[in-house]
Amino acid sequence: MNKRDHRILRRDKRNLEKRTERKQFKDQPKPIFKGCNIFYQISERIRAIGCGGIGAIHMLVRKLKLDRRINDSLALLKYHLPYHESDHVLNIAYNVIAGGTGLEDIELLRNDETYMNALGAKRIPDPTTAGDFLRRFDAGSIVTLQETFNETRQKLWARQSESFRQEAVIDIDGTIAGTKGECKEGMDISYKGIWGYAPLLISLANTDEVLYIVNRPGSRPSSDGAAPWIDRSISLASTTFQKVSLRGDTDFSLTENFDRWDEENVRFVFGYDAHANLVKIADNLPKGRWKQLERPRRYEMKTEERRRPENVKEQVVKEREFENIRLQSEDVAEFDYRPGACKKTYRMVVVRKNLTVEKGERRLFDDIRYLFYVTNDRETIAAELVFFANERCDQENVIAQLKSGVNAFRIPSDGLESNWAYMVIAALAWNLKAWYGLVTQEPAVRADILRMEFKRFVTSFIQIPCQIVNTGRRLVYRILAYKGSLTSFLETFDYIRRLRFI
Repeated sequence: MNKRDHRILRRDKRNLEKRTERKQFKDQPKPIFKGCNIFYQISERIRAIGCGGIGAIHMLVRKLKLDRRINDSLALLKYHLPYHESDHVLNIAYNVIAGGTGLEDIELLRNDETYMNALGAKRIPDPTTAGDFLRRFDAGSIVTLQETFNETRQKLWARQSESFRQEAVIDIDGTIAGTKGECKEGMDISYKGIWGYAPLLISLANTDEVLYIVNRPGSRPSSDGAAPWIDRSISLASTTFQKVSLRGDTDFSLTENFDRWDEENVRFVFGYDAHANLVKIADNLPKGRWKQLERPRRYEMKTEERRRPENVKEQVVKEREFENIRLQSEDVAEFDYRPGACKKTYRMVVVRKNLTVEKGERRLFDDIRYLFYVTNDRETIAAELVFFANERCDQENVIAQLKSGVNAFRIPSDGLESNWAYMVIAALAWNLKAWYGLVTQEPAVRADILRMEFKRFVTSFIQIPCQIVNTGRRLVYRILAYKGSLTSFLETFDYIRRLRFI
């Protein structure tokens, strides 16, 4: 930023702080929201867009040469009349970043001349053309597109600090993408009775990036066909990170792969089903093998602790005499175990939950339940492994963002592969958020962006009102309103402009 920009930002920040500072107001005779003599006028020259942050995202894409890589790797169009493959992919992804929730919202953008000027585009594909492009994909081209994204993200990973590149933590899970449509090719009914698809999601816990999405019929179990995609993720992460760790729930304890992953020095921690033989072993463990599991506090109180509000839910449960299960304590132990499909023995960590079952005010009985985790990690203490495995639950937040924030699982097309392509391209919008965070230089802001909800990211860094001015050889985004995130945004954009990639 130049001195002029710094001066304007300081002035706007002072004005905003003055408006929002805490004051002891007197009783006001009139509401704060006052009536005004409002008129609308159409500007003759000045043209602006509300999503001015899209310019920084587009600059990052160009610096990473992602558009060029897409065109070099994909060959879905025989002729380019006038669009290239990258135009279609970026059109769908930018629609999501600009706040669109489906293909139909592209119509709003293609009727906004200023938006197209901001991206240097004479025109952009309409929703029908975008849908036709999705139907051109087959499984092979979708994999190619995902690998193109992965080649690009490796550039950013390689620029990170050595501490970042010490260990890649890969999370694996499945979800349900429901639809009310009846003619979607490949759809099926899930175990929950929901019609639709059952995508497999593999993500990098370090940054919440989506590495792979695999679309499958809704009746497929979570782990079905997961091993080859896990192997792809391991190969991808191994090129940059010193170590690779895998996490997943009980469905992903793919024991036939354990020996191979162990030989490749890949650490894994998976949940394991509480089979009768394991429960018997846990029951017979000596008392001295068990240690109390003390979970760390979720966060540290920086102010005085507030008085806990009355638990309304607990009152209703007691009054209506619902069955209530209370956790009294947790203990952890471990033992060696060799799964049937393995030639090696692995470490089985077991958590014993000591529960009390109540009904109303009455205590019915005590209960003990076991949770098992299998791992090839022999060094980390058992309690830390349990906490590490539990952190995989953060992937549920990524899935929730893909469902409600990005709308990647909206199922806009009519086939399994075309909907798979949409999932992958829409997830690119989520990944672009992470990539933007990785080039942010201020550590606190970077960490905030990487964990930020998609809607908040769009509100903070994309929905910036900007006048679009073509002047000489420059395309100027002239910011029209102050936001608290502007300082970070402008510093990050300056860094993006200076980036040089091979």
